[in-house]
Amino acid sequence: MPAHNVVLETLGRRIRLGVVGGGSSSLIGNVHRSAARLDDRFEVVAGVVASDPDRSRSEGRAAGLPEDRSYGSLDEMLDAEAARPDGIDAVAVMTPNHRHHPDCVAAAGRGLHIICDKPLTTSLDAARDLASHVHRAGVVFAFTHNYSGYAMVRQARAMVAAGEIGEVRQVGVEYLQGQLSTYVEPDAPERLKWRLDPARGGPSPVLGDIGTHAHQLACFITGMPVSRVAADVGPTVPERTTDDYAAMLLRFENGARGTLWVSQAASGAENALRVRVYGSKGGLEWAQRSSDHLMHVAHGRPAQTISMGLPNLSPAATRAARMPPGHPQGFFEAFANIYSDAAEAIAARLAGTTADPLALDFPTVDDGVRGMAFVEAAIRSGRGGGGWVDCAT
Repeated sequence: MPAHNVVLETLGRRIRLGVVGGGSSSLIGNVHRSAARLDDRFEVVAGVVASDPDRSRSEGRAAGLPEDRSYGSLDEMLDAEAARPDGIDAVAVMTPNHRHHPDCVAAAGRGLHIICDKPLTTSLDAARDLASHVHRAGVVFAFTHNYSGYAMVRQARAMVAAGEIGEVRQVGVEYLQGQLSTYVEPDAPERLKWRLDPARGGPSPVLGDIGTHAHQLACFITGMPVSRVAADVGPTVPERTTDDYAAMLLRFENGARGTLWVSQAASGAENALRVRVYGSKGGLEWAQRSSDHLMHVAHGRPAQTISMGLPNLSPAATRAARMPPGHPQGFFEAFANIYSDAAEAIAARLAGTTADPLALDFPTVDDGVRGMAFVEAAIRSGRGGGGWVDCAT
């Protein structure tokens, strides 16, 4: 990201952020708060971090929030902050999935800008409704599909858009985890228990948790939506009743064919995320395990490894690269790139100015709607025997 602080230049202060969710039992809560602070564009000033009011206040204070701004409920925070001259400008929502819709709707109704964790909601109908609230309110909505914040993912997107691999013809994306490779449900910690509860986590844990990431990554790099899917979705661990596996064929808007494979029950897998895109003139391959490098293969020519931080990268990749070649950057920095881009968009909105177009390429509420359309289409296909189903938003 740029060394200078665009937000301070635009507003004369940091954006005041209230956090919703992300208490002591949450893995992602600390990631969000750290990402928000990394480029000094946000100040985390308030929060409601747990569903129990007393625990929320105590855990908020433990996380460094001021005592009088560690709230017991979202309504309490919204009311109190609205009455302050230095009230929050935005909220970061990282509650369990079933709370995303009501929490974001409430924030949009107060005119607050929103950064929300994925998946957008637990149903396509709720996603559509949330998007309508966001658009009517006219607020900035950043959606933390953080893998699109990696510099070399943005380089891949730019190369596809520039025609460097020709017309996209084939796409393969996979995301494998091993955390659910054994039957843990009876004794699962709360951070897993709610994900495995359809009422709170949604109808398909694997599709909501990591399927939406894989889907968004493929669409982000190619610049094209998935129009149809033919899926096999279900559990692979004995006794499990919720989905831990999905594999499917994809058809993109331009007719390109693709495959998507995601699992949370791949024994030994360590967040193995990889995407490959092949066109009429060559291909690209990126893996999170070596996130600072992008493989480019032009037809009939030797393979080339493109490194993060080198000269002559696309403006989007240069913007996202924080370190020179050889100094690795990873998950937290990619997450922070989404936050920093959102901060520029929010600051411009608050100041009545125009944001740098490079700051506006973060995922939005509309990407979240497309993700839920993908989830519901894959479930319908899988439950119906694997036939083709349209991803209609």
